[in-house]
Amino acid sequence: MTTSAAFPADFLWGGATAANQIEGAAQEGGKGLSTSDFARFVPPMADGSVIDFTFDATSHQVEAALVGEDDPQTLYPKRHGIDFYHRFRDDIALFGELGFGVFRMSISWARIFPTGFEEEPNEEGLAFYDQVFDELLARGIRPLVTLSHYEMPIEISRRLDGWLSRETIGLFERFARTVFERYADKVKMWITFNEMNMNLTSVYTGAGVFPDRVAGRELQAAYQATHHQFLAAAKVVAMGHEMMPDAQIGCMICRLETYAATCKPEDVMRATHEDNLNLFYPDVQVRGEYPTYMNRYFAEKGITIVTEPGDDDILRAGTADFISISYYMTYLAEDRPDADDISGSLVSKLKNPHLELSAWGWPVDPVGLRIALNKLWGRYGKPLYVVENGLGAVDTVAEDGAIHDDYRIDYLRKHLLQVREAIADGVDVRGYTWWGPIDLVSCSTSQMTKRYGFIHVDQDDYGRGTLARTKKDSFAWYQRVIATNGAALDSDD
Repeated sequence: MTTSAAFPADFLWGGATAANQIEGAAQEGGKGLSTSDFARFVPPMADGSVIDFTFDATSHQVEAALVGEDDPQTLYPKRHGIDFYHRFRDDIALFGELGFGVFRMSISWARIFPTGFEEEPNEEGLAFYDQVFDELLARGIRPLVTLSHYEMPIEISRRLDGWLSRETIGLFERFARTVFERYADKVKMWITFNEMNMNLTSVYTGAGVFPDRVAGRELQAAYQATHHQFLAAAKVVAMGHEMMPDAQIGCMICRLETYAATCKPEDVMRATHEDNLNLFYPDVQVRGEYPTYMNRYFAEKGITIVTEPGDDDILRAGTADFISISYYMTYLAEDRPDADDISGSLVSKLKNPHLELSAWGWPVDPVGLRIALNKLWGRYGKPLYVVENGLGAVDTVAEDGAIHDDYRIDYLRKHLLQVREAIADGVDVRGYTWWGPIDLVSCSTSQMTKRYGFIHVDQDDYGRGTLARTKKDSFAWYQRVIATNGAALDSDD
């Protein structure tokens, strides 16, 4: 299907990263260690395959690492990232050259409150982000800032079991208030939590809860931690609206668009169930209350959410201004005995025969993005931002230093065309930020081999390399798309 529709004149083009995957300098500038600083790199298997989700840390591993008793060969790649901490000016200059209108980034909580329990913030950490925001604004790039992107001070995990404790809400409020006060004049767009639904996949990554401490009750812990995050998000939204009346504060979800494996009614019902479990997160954060469909689910799973009087009022008073999503793939749902076991799996056992797979086994489905955007717009009627979409791939550096990544260009073109189709459908999509405009440390595998960027970083999985930045072919292509506000998508060049 073709369309003559165009992107809105004020459409925001850009890229997205996370502090824990790019900054490095894990203990410089007064920063404390965070949960992401204990994400291990596991070398590939003998057949070259990589196990996803190698980032769960146990309390025993963390305690050993803190006292220096861990395996000296263990690599924690997120501790050095790609050295954005020291190279941010040059990297932002490249983003400016690309023509970015927006840069999605996160603030490391542990860089502002090293343990999370301090009464006063770390001024050196605050000053660092002042410099980053100033550099962005000087190049006409708006910061879109995520408050919590898969990390928290490790001390909160050690002392409180992360978001399993209601006490963490107050600590997060103090962090949010501090950065709101400091950056109110520089940052007008905020996201509370990154992909809160990750709690179901890795309660450590999403909620800072050590899995060994909740063994046998992982699902209960994930949803209890989520309740506390819901409350924290709502409180922060209400506080932000009061402190920064001109700011927009949104929520975010990893959108898992799910198709029924067949037209068998039971498969369709299973897909509806899976969809509800995914949309539960924006349902609460946008509508301000728990959806009734979760009552049966909680009862059947033996889950009891511990609440306090007034929680319902808190949720209603702090609803999100917009919805942002990450979108990488679609899923199949089938009515089968092990359906619960494969629910939401990153790399599902159920394969869609109509879709190609990435090198990491992720289905590539551009049309699914249009479906997701239409569904979210129809359900909520809130402005939408695609704040993560990208292709992890193995890049080859040619003898002359060039990186010819036509596969990345092809992926990006096809997905952007579907964003444009959604806009033509009447969906209010306001921006698109490609995940990893510069190569970064993978969230799930702590690899550098899994590259997303338009900008190559000379560093391997073991942290070796010059860290030199090199433009790939996709750099000039995305630059042209931005310069033409999407018109270049119709060109064969």
